[in-house]
Amino acid sequence: MRVGVIGAGAVGGSIAALLVRGGHSVEVTARGEQLAAIRTGGIRLAGAWGDYTATVLANSQLTVPAELVIVTTKAQDAAAAIASNAHGVDGAPILVVQNGLASLDTARSLAPGSDIVGGLAMYAASFLSPGRVTITTPGVTYLGSGNAKDNGVPARYVETVLGEVMPVQVTDNFVGAQWSKLVVNQINALPAITGLSAQEVIADGGLRRIMTASIRETVRVGFASGITFAPLQGLSNPLLRAIAHLPLVAAQALPLTLAKRMGTTPNPGSTLQSIRRGQLSEIDFLNGAVVERGAASGIPTPVNATLVELVHDVERTGDFYSPAAVVTRVRV
Repeated sequence: MRVGVIGAGAVGGSIAALLVRGGHSVEVTARGEQLAAIRTGGIRLAGAWGDYTATVLANSQLTVPAELVIVTTKAQDAAAAIASNAHGVDGAPILVVQNGLASLDTARSLAPGSDIVGGLAMYAASFLSPGRVTITTPGVTYLGSGNAKDNGVPARYVETVLGEVMPVQVTDNFVGAQWSKLVVNQINALPAITGLSAQEVIADGGLRRIMTASIRETVRVGFASGITFAPLQGLSNPLLRAIAHLPLVAAQALPLTLAKRMGTTPNPGSTLQSIRRGQLSEIDFLNGAVVERGAASGIPTPVNATLVELVHDVERTGDFYSPAAVVTRVRV
């Protein structure tokens, strides 16, 4: 199958390499040093899913009409990326693998002639040098459309393609899965603010309390918005309902559990990876989405709001905060 991958970063690069290893013809889009590295040496995959170097066609935009298009850019880049590659889509199914809550709506507005499928990557991948992606923690990619009218047919079509090369699972509650992933993504802000790995953040008592508070705000906003959280990476609707009401000290069991699932390989989180590459992060689509939805539902989100501010401070200055400085700044 001819597959076009828009955005060959950590997630896109790993998916592209696995598809090539599975016998598919893949074209990826990339920019700058990443584009040059892929053209010269391919995509070098390492880590939990084995070592493999994938030879792919690489350009700044898709040049070959694809039978399946996979969008893996950061959320803030999705609209421009889809619009600039419209010629390569041409009605093909589109899988959008992104964090945040807006991926499906964005793609549907820009590609009304395509079936749109959402994806949530629950594996951890590091992209810290051009052309190289390392899978630090394996996991499932969840697929869904959030559209009852299609009976999940487009998602199951994508499942037949990706399921040959990586773990995937279709969920009938994709919106609930997006919110569950938003809970998991609360691990991202504090590494970006401190420069520490997610495991180091969770091991620090003060930072762990802040992360727990941001998780509780996220869960409370979700329930106030009428969301039923989908089972995902050990999370469930009943568990998160309990987290929303537990005292802060007891609710810290959740980030501790997330840390165990990450294993021992340091996980910098996608937001810190963006900052280390000198790029703007997608914090406005993670903690920022909680703040936005909280304002709409009348739920206060002061912890998430402060975390957004601190990430933007680091983006602007390039200077990380010490754990003690973060604890002083973020009141829980």
